[in-house]
Amino acid sequence: MELHQLFEDQYDAIAEAIDEVAERISTLGGVAIGTTSEFAKHSQLQESPGKVPDNQGMLHELVTDHESIIKALRQFIDDAYKKYGDMGTSGFLTALIQEHEKMA
Repeated sequence: MELHQLFEDQYDAIAEAIDEVAERISTLGGVAIGTTSEFAKHSQLQESPGKVPDNQGMLHELVTDHESIIKALRQFIDDAYKKYGDMGTSGFLTALIQEHEKMA
């Protein structure tokens, strides 16, 4: 039950972050993706179809995914600031890193 609650809390936090990212994209004049296939195509995380990890395995995958996201966000921050001079997006992405660090 504790793991179920942890996963649900993280799901809710990530769903909220996805909405915030979509809003940021729209604010900058872009069009946010919205379908599952688009998310899969652009995701840096890999799925493991048919693999059913035990509790420790699930936690390991979750932490590993957060670490991957944090690493990618750091690069995106550099790009936003250095390539585009967009301090607002840099700050926004920094806040996302902090959330992923807490979740990890």
